[in-house]
Amino acid sequence: MELQMTAAKSLTAEEINTVLNYTTQHAYARRNRAMFMLTAMAGLRVSEVAGLTLGDVQNADGTVRAEVFFAAHRVKHNHARTVYINSRLQAELEKYIHSRTWIDSTQPLFPTHRGPRRAFTPNTLAQHFYWLYKRAGVRAASSHSGGKTFLTSLASQGISVFVLASLAGHRSIATTQKYITVHDDMKRKAVELV
Repeated sequence: MELQMTAAKSLTAEEINTVLNYTTQHAYARRNRAMFMLTAMAGLRVSEVAGLTLGDVQNADGTVRAEVFFAAHRVKHNHARTVYINSRLQAELEKYIHSRTWIDSTQPLFPTHRGPRRAFTPNTLAQHFYWLYKRAGVRAASSHSGGKTFLTSLASQGISVFVLASLAGHRSIATTQKYITVHDDMKRKAVELV
């Protein structure tokens, strides 16, 4: 018997709030909130979130970077990319960073419950997101939902698919188009432009 895989869903504003509210009520609230927001607000892949260190996101003066560079060996398909962090996400990361005690900048930004030097693997973080969505009551979401939400949100605001592809680290706009969910509201806004 062959199982049919379903595509990741783009989260609605209500579902985003549901996840954020759920995280506040459980252990590792700030960590889980920051990890989720990196996927939904900056389009990071779960493997990229899992591999982040404190030094990747923090400047020497303690502020959070506006841009995070991922060398080719750290990203999918060995295609280096820069991720842009908006001011709201910078503030979230700053709160999270200041809520913890750090040993040095090589520490995983998001350690597991097993200790400050124990990072999530991409697989364990994908499982973490699966259970986060499931326990929060968000149906049909997966570890890809944050990225899909990020791209769909920008597309609904009229951002070019070429910019979206660059932000996502996609070499082809055809790949990017698969991540964009077209909603009726987007269609209504589009026809009003005529």
